[in-house]
Amino acid sequence: MTIASLHEMISGIGVTPVEAVLVVGALALVSARWLPPRFRRRVAIGAAAVSSASAAVLPVVGLRWQLVPVLVAVAVALPIAARTMMGKPDGRRIRWWLAGPGSAAGVLAIVAGVGAAIAFPIPDFPTPTGEYAVGTTVVEWTDPDRPETWTTDPDDVRAVQAQIWYPAEASPDEVERAPYLGRSEAEANAVAEGVGDFLGIPRFLFDGQVVARTNAVPEPPVASGDERFPVVLFSPGGGMGRTTNTAWAEELASHGYVVAALDHPYDSTAVVFADGRTVRRAEHSVSSEAEAFRLSEELAAVKAGDLRSALTHLGRLDNGEVGSVLAGRLDTGRAAVVGMSAGVGGAFQAARSDERFSAVVALDGRPYDAHPGPYDQPALALTSQIGLEDNPTYLPHLAGALERTTTTGYMLTIPGTAHPTFTDAPLWMPPVPSLVGSLGRTEGNRIITEVTIGFLDAELRDRPTDLPVLFSEHGELSVHDAGGWRWHT
Repeated sequence: MTIASLHEMISGIGVTPVEAVLVVGALALVSARWLPPRFRRRVAIGAAAVSSASAAVLPVVGLRWQLVPVLVAVAVALPIAARTMMGKPDGRRIRWWLAGPGSAAGVLAIVAGVGAAIAFPIPDFPTPTGEYAVGTTVVEWTDPDRPETWTTDPDDVRAVQAQIWYPAEASPDEVERAPYLGRSEAEANAVAEGVGDFLGIPRFLFDGQVVARTNAVPEPPVASGDERFPVVLFSPGGGMGRTTNTAWAEELASHGYVVAALDHPYDSTAVVFADGRTVRRAEHSVSSEAEAFRLSEELAAVKAGDLRSALTHLGRLDNGEVGSVLAGRLDTGRAAVVGMSAGVGGAFQAARSDERFSAVVALDGRPYDAHPGPYDQPALALTSQIGLEDNPTYLPHLAGALERTTTTGYMLTIPGTAHPTFTDAPLWMPPVPSLVGSLGRTEGNRIITEVTIGFLDAELRDRPTDLPVLFSEHGELSVHDAGGWRWHT
């Protein structure tokens, strides 16, 4: 058993194996003195041994804040249970007026710890359903023709980082899977700290994400054969980074797509480069809605440039200019651009300004474009349903963007989804519908990936698909083409 395996969740209960042993031992320890006399001493001794051993192991494999109440219950119960463990005949009767409330308080502490673990679990990524295993690698490059606009150094040029998920040869089960938030613990902690500051959430709530492992294996060989895989470029939401939609990316890769998700330096909360540099999100000060809109357009233009640059860099990886396991296996002639939330602005601008992209997908976001105009790619926009009434301008702006395609635009509102449903958030946030939707931890991702893959299969692989039928199975669909808008239910 590896250290990584000790961080894997037991499906459905929100704790790891070591944590589960601690909880069971703690419950037995707290309740031992109330058992029949013939069981009392043996249960107390066994519970003390089990809970003490697991408590000693937890700091080694990673102690989560959720288990602190359980450890407190063990620490309080151990000396109280010592008389029972020593076999004193009156161990159960001494200070019953104190032991009863104390045992109840211990049980409540344990329940609170388990409840917190269920509410904030280590992300348990759904197993990809496609025919391919999934590999992942992180690449970075500089774009010498693009000055860095967020610094004052006139010689500074734009540097970009991306994580790539790709169809891979299957690896043995014992091979460790890639960590979630970063290639190293230091990178994961830097990202967690940055995201916590950006969202105003205490850093310790990200402990589970820091230790989480995904389904992908770092840099295995590409899947055997000579197939060249279509590519999907992804821009995350404002302040977010390349790992925001890992479950979505892994599912696409398992179905034969190469997904490259970008970090956008000075917009992503923390971008850690291979040389050790950490670039934090720039401070933005706006005093009016008009200024905020102009800033969003400016950020979207930078992101569009990053997406175009990323597609060019993938071409270099494919033709061998840059060493990569992906050489000769990327079909950059079949490329889609996808944005989530604020990343949608960059995705639409990239599609409008770069005909190399063959399709555009918007995951619950609206466009920001200082120079809106027609574009020739089909577009799919997926929107959340919970909270739409709080943003009355959202759907009209999105509809306006879909009307500018010269082909077909689809808008699908998926019932039960909230804005974070379109990210990995349901895997680690409390399952509160107003926060992450009402579809559970994995069902939202299943629907979103199914719809995305159906659209990409039709547009990048020319697979015959009745897209309106596929989409309308999952929500309220409207379609715009040369004949105007029409609705499907």
